[in-house]
Amino acid sequence: MADTTGTATPDMVAPEGDATGEGVRRRDFINIAAVSAAGVGGIAVVYPLISQMAPSADVLAESTTEVDVSAIEPGQAVKAVFRKQPLFIRRLTPDEIKQANDVDAGSLRDPQTLKERTKEGHEDMLVTMGVCTHLGCVPLGAAEGENKGEFGGYFCPCHGSHYDTAGRIRKGPAPLNLEVPEYEFADTVIRVG
Repeated sequence: MADTTGTATPDMVAPEGDATGEGVRRRDFINIAAVSAAGVGGIAVVYPLISQMAPSADVLAESTTEVDVSAIEPGQAVKAVFRKQPLFIRRLTPDEIKQANDVDAGSLRDPQTLKERTKEGHEDMLVTMGVCTHLGCVPLGAAEGENKGEFGGYFCPCHGSHYDTAGRIRKGPAPLNLEVPEYEFADTVIRVG
């Protein structure tokens, strides 16, 4: 029974922590600590898995290639390497540019004009991957004295694909033109990639 004097009897005392909130605070602290520990543990497990998917230093080093083209004379080409594949950079002569522009792009298997394959202001510089689009052989024509095929560009000796001065497929089994990678000019340097 209740005491009428206003003092609480032992059976009327609130359970421990309910009135003061101490139990709730302890419980909250334990929950926060447990969730935090689980989060840190999760990060410790997931971070190595994600970081191992990042490209290694040697892959990052090969992701771009810079080539100084100031010494390339009209009619000359150089070979470089971009992502472990050959890269052809050719300075076209006015005659080669005229030959490429005289071809009706609509008549080609893979229709592209020379203007679409070069950068504005640098129409004389053709940058292509040196990989035949048929089965991946390396075409001839970038080095001095190599067979340039029937159209004066590149010739793939594996299956006889002929490319013109703009690197466009003109004859043979290759389905597409030589690929033009992403590149930009910085003065006399071409940065590929």
